[in-house]
Amino acid sequence: MFKNSYQGKKVLVTGNTGFKGSWLSVWLHQLGAQVYGLSIDIPTKPSMFEALELHKMVTHQVADVRNLEKVKSIVQSVQPDFIFHLAAQPIVGTSYTDPVGTIATNVLGTVHLLEAARELQRPCQVILITSDKCYENVEWLYGYREIDRLGGKDIYSASKAAAEILIYSYYHSFLKNSTHIRLASVRAGNVIGGGDWAEKRLVPDCIRAWAKGVPVVIRNPDSTRPWQHVLEPLSGYLVTGQHLAENNQLHGEPFNFGPPSDQVYSVEQILNAIGKNWNFKGDHERIHTEGAPFHEAGLLKLSCEKANSLLAWWPVLDFQQTASFTASWYSRFYGDASEMKTFTESQIDEYVSLASQKELAWTR
Repeated sequence: MFKNSYQGKKVLVTGNTGFKGSWLSVWLHQLGAQVYGLSIDIPTKPSMFEALELHKMVTHQVADVRNLEKVKSIVQSVQPDFIFHLAAQPIVGTSYTDPVGTIATNVLGTVHLLEAARELQRPCQVILITSDKCYENVEWLYGYREIDRLGGKDIYSASKAAAEILIYSYYHSFLKNSTHIRLASVRAGNVIGGGDWAEKRLVPDCIRAWAKGVPVVIRNPDSTRPWQHVLEPLSGYLVTGQHLAENNQLHGEPFNFGPPSDQVYSVEQILNAIGKNWNFKGDHERIHTEGAPFHEAGLLKLSCEKANSLLAWWPVLDFQQTASFTASWYSRFYGDASEMKTFTESQIDEYVSLASQKELAWTR
């Protein structure tokens, strides 16, 4: 898988205690990598990192990406072959209550990682995860391409656009002609899956409510999103790292990862699809609605043609599979939380099996 690019390699994952970071750590461990983590804390309670006891498989260090010297020290200590930079303030709503912290983490944190990486004197592939919200959303129906304008009305989106601009600048200013450091930025959004307990996010809010037998409160049931399971973009990030190691021509390139263009469903549809796998025991309807307290963007889709063409990457799961994978993880956790690592690995195995049936290049 991934042409054994990660077998025996040292891989540093920033934000490894978060939702995507935890899934990525499990997958990398399955691929035979030596996984190292850098994170400021355990961001949620419950936590996938704790539920899977990932401290047993990851060499984890507590650090704040806003601390340049600490980030430099850890990167120099690990001497990684790959870095996946996921550490971020990931919630749009939080960017309204803590704009300075959001900018410091998402913008300066990215700069600090780039500073640390460019001081390495060994081959290292650096994959920097931003967001689909880095694009200036003009509410069109077409998928945004990697060459489209960056920007955002909210602080979170602006922080991700700023991070992308700085990645581009660091590439051209310092790393374009590097003989050993190669980087790429990767963009994805509307990611769901088991193990996400972040506040102010649709699926975690839904699961928390249903686990208590009460209806979930949502803001815009008719809003549509291109939902994708977390393993979809993670396969994209991993294939990006593989290709960076193989092909210097992809150095400095951005890539989008998202579901098929027709896989756009409403908030109500995704909750109903997940709800089919959830035995709701409350006395009322499962869903209540209320107005949004802040601006929320309309539909934002990504064009993944560049990843299709240059990385031979394609999504694997359809909408119903995405909902089923997500619901079954949470159902297992709230029914019997033992052996969650084994169950998570089984979902990765099932995903890989489905990808193999599609004969996707990265499965070889």
